[in-house]
Amino acid sequence: MSGTRPGRTLLRQEVVEGIKRYILDERLRPGDPLPTEPALCEALGASRSSVREAVKILAALDIVEVRHGHGTYVGRLSLSALVESLTFRGLLSPDDDFQVMADLVDVRELFERGMADRIISSLSTEQLDTLDGLVATMRATGAGDGHGFVAADRAFHAQLVAPLGNDLIGQLSMAFWDVYTIVAPHLEGFTHADETATIAAHQNIVDAARAGDVAAFLQALGEHYAPVRRRIAEARSRGAGPA
Repeated sequence: MSGTRPGRTLLRQEVVEGIKRYILDERLRPGDPLPTEPALCEALGASRSSVREAVKILAALDIVEVRHGHGTYVGRLSLSALVESLTFRGLLSPDDDFQVMADLVDVRELFERGMADRIISSLSTEQLDTLDGLVATMRATGAGDGHGFVAADRAFHAQLVAPLGNDLIGQLSMAFWDVYTIVAPHLEGFTHADETATIAAHQNIVDAARAGDVAAFLQALGEHYAPVRRRIAEARSRGAGPA
């Protein structure tokens, strides 16, 4: 901003880093309280305005959470900022919007393919039954329903990686999934045949996992993502980015 003094940005960033260092040094966890504003000012040697600006930045990144009337706490440390950034890039950049989508598909599939053995060995009978139920929901609602189909698809992929017990993989998988679903409406050509193939691929994923068949599991994943890649390729060939 033209009215911002050069030194002010540097000081604010120093305070941001200072608060982050405090969280790490004290081994704080999500939900733990941070010192009061006056205590932070004293500890960091910063003004109250600099501390407030730093807290706002960290709150936007979900590193801290401000509970008005109660204080400031360590945030959920979710990937909401990453989702916002990737979504905005995908919607704004006319030169690489479809590349963003293709990259997201690659990352989603990479997680699931790379963890295939562990996913199959970790899924319990109850979890497999849950996956079967989500496929049944997709089949009953159909893509034309919109929300029901999409919600079941998202829940399916969340359940698929949940047994790994890796919060980072779970967050990243859902973050990329959420970004894709926001940007995907700009693609065209999801036909009834694609819907049928998508549902079948999900069912094949469950069946392969239940049978402990890694090769069939990987094949089903490829079948699942193939229609998406085709739609992206067709959108690129048309040369029309999102409006």
